[in-house]
Amino acid sequence: MFIEPNLTGERRGWIEVICGSMFSGKTEELIRRLKRAKIANLKVEIYKPAVDVRYDETQVVSHDANSIQSTPIDNSQTILLMAQDVDVVGIDEAQFFDAEIMHVCEMLALRGTRVIVAGLDMDYLGRPFGQMPNLLAIADYITKLHAICMKCGNIANVSFRKVENEGQVLLGEKETYEPRCRKCFHEMSPSKG
Repeated sequence: MFIEPNLTGERRGWIEVICGSMFSGKTEELIRRLKRAKIANLKVEIYKPAVDVRYDETQVVSHDANSIQSTPIDNSQTILLMAQDVDVVGIDEAQFFDAEIMHVCEMLALRGTRVIVAGLDMDYLGRPFGQMPNLLAIADYITKLHAICMKCGNIANVSFRKVENEGQVLLGEKETYEPRCRKCFHEMSPSKG
């Protein structure tokens, strides 16, 4: 990714969104970018929804067990209060945040903060998930990652739910979800008829 040099000395912020299905490496990529920012001696803060306690209550943890310390929060507005004088803000599982997350990211970027957001772009029905469409619309940079379809081995872009539960939010791992390509998702999904 090319970032234009800022010759005025004024700090400029932007929004990066990392999206894709489950098991595509979104959190892994978020952690990688945040650790690189720390190596560059930038002040970094990481936030995740308090509801996400799958691996750890306070750390952002990838499926490959890489982790980085974070602050769990219930309301996206809290990020604005906590992220004063921060160079880089990381936000994981953005699809679980409230409707204000888009405005929070915009305000941070206007303050001169680099904002890196990761989240599922589609839910288990293959529909846009939470606030991710809004974040994608305002992003300066977008990285769409893909998993491998567990049925045919092609590129997967949808998180297929393997258990019966009609709620949009159901936290789970490999026992609950598997990545599928568009074709396998539509052929085998009970919700698609």
